Amino acid sequence: MSWTGWLILILIVQVIHFVGTWKLYVAAGRKAWEAAVPVYNAVVLMKIINRPWWWTILLFVPIVNLIMFPVVWVETIRSFGRNSTTDTALVILTLGLYIYYINYTQKLNYIEDRDLKPKSGSGEWVSSILFAVVAATIVHTYVMQPFTIPTSSLEKTLLVGDFLFVSKFHYGARTPNTPISFPMVHDTIPVLGVKSYSSKPQIPYFRMPGFQDISRNDIVVFNWPVDTLVDINPATMRGSVQKPIDKKSNYVKRCVGVPGDSLEVREGYVYINGEKNVLPDRAKLQFYYYTLIKRPLNQNDIDYLRERYDITDISRPDSNNPNLYVMHMTDEAMEQFKSYKDVAKIVPIKEESTQYNSGIFPHNSQYAWNNDFFGPIYIPEAGKTVKIDAQSIPFYKRIIETYEGTEMGINNKITQNGTQVMLNGQPLNEYTFKMDYYWMMGDNRNNSQDARSWGYVPFNHVVGKPVFVWMSLDGNAKGLFNKIRWERFFTTVGGSGKPVSYFVYFIVALIGYLAFNRFRKNKKAKK
Repeated sequence: MSWTGWLILILIVQVIHFVGTWKLYVAAGRKAWEAAVPVYNAVVLMKIINRPWWWTILLFVPIVNLIMFPVVWVETIRSFGRNSTTDTALVILTLGLYIYYINYTQKLNYIEDRDLKPKSGSGEWVSSILFAVVAATIVHTYVMQPFTIPTSSLEKTLLVGDFLFVSKFHYGARTPNTPISFPMVHDTIPVLGVKSYSSKPQIPYFRMPGFQDISRNDIVVFNWPVDTLVDINPATMRGSVQKPIDKKSNYVKRCVGVPGDSLEVREGYVYINGEKNVLPDRAKLQFYYYTLIKRPLNQNDIDYLRERYDITDISRPDSNNPNLYVMHMTDEAMEQFKSYKDVAKIVPIKEESTQYNSGIFPHNSQYAWNNDFFGPIYIPEAGKTVKIDAQSIPFYKRIIETYEGTEMGINNKITQNGTQVMLNGQPLNEYTFKMDYYWMMGDNRNNSQDARSWGYVPFNHVVGKPVFVWMSLDGNAKGLFNKIRWERFFTTVGGSGKPVSYFVYFIVALIGYLAFNRFRKNKKAKK
């Protein structure tokens, strides 16, 4: 739905509100016209129901307003003496239209000094839960979101089992595209396993100003761009949009290319504008190796190798050869591991520079690229114009049709007439980008599904910046306490040098706060 459509909807809601409540306003000592003025009528209503004016703001915050509207409906009828459970159920089940019945058929007795305290313990409990959910939803949507690292694509910087806080405000928080959604969950309601949202209506994309641009080598959480397809295999991407942008799967990768960059991959290493990309010191590139061991490894051996040589992934590629393993490790780990007494041979697994992999972007045989040798490509920048022809359109087709088409409400269709590229039936010789795009890759280069498979990430898909690891659990460890990585609790994601845990400082501050709070309450009780 466009902004014009939303404006019309808001005006319709205002008319419904006026028709259904004007007599209530008059009974409360206000003027009838006050019920008809958008926004102002909500501020006046907050005075009528003895609630703070800033509740009005919450009525316009997507998702939060799904909670606030029923609360305001209930508060409104209770301000006119309708306190029964039946009244509460009717106003909620009729989506507030029960107020019409009260407005036109009942004697209106406004209770100016209504007791706002819930009449029962259960009522107080429900009230507390509702506003806790409201506060948490605002924080989750616009400030900070929890995120869990599920894969080893950024190992050594972020580990499988790290629990992160992702900042929404660094790059600017997005308002939700999907206003009808279950609060604080993504695309599925936990346990029930059902869709958590309604695809319609949709709010046009809007992002609040951030205080930081995405820099090269930043770790970024984003919505997976190709999570919109019937078939998500990168080599055979097809189908129409399935999910709204804000409900696509969350991914986390390192941004190795920013708008305007020329990017190339040589032997697994990234080159930007012809120069090798220099990663932060916490980042450790990993590659995989065929490793021939003199004897089959048992689980104790594998656990020892993981711990002793800091090897991330160990697997057997061939069940018929129990001595052959694939191991993912850094160059430093590989050099140390070569001295392990049972190593017979280590061979790096590399693709040749001329070897074509159809699963690699742009999925076109005229570009014989693979995971280890890729590019160079141009990373699109908003406002910049590129030449469009039969050679360049494989890179930009999805941008034009989907990212700057379907997801912006435009029905773009790219076709070719011989070598001539056509946009909606008209010749297309150049194109000016509407958005910035980014190139996201994992540090575990041979165990990361990243931009080499599915291409560019548009800025409207960016979720936020991971800033803090608040907990970390090692799924490979045995025993509950052995799983806990205490040294990673309350560590920062960015910065240089070995991560420093602030967990002890947090515990001390928490104990200090609780002691002070208890002292203050005891002092107040004595008075």
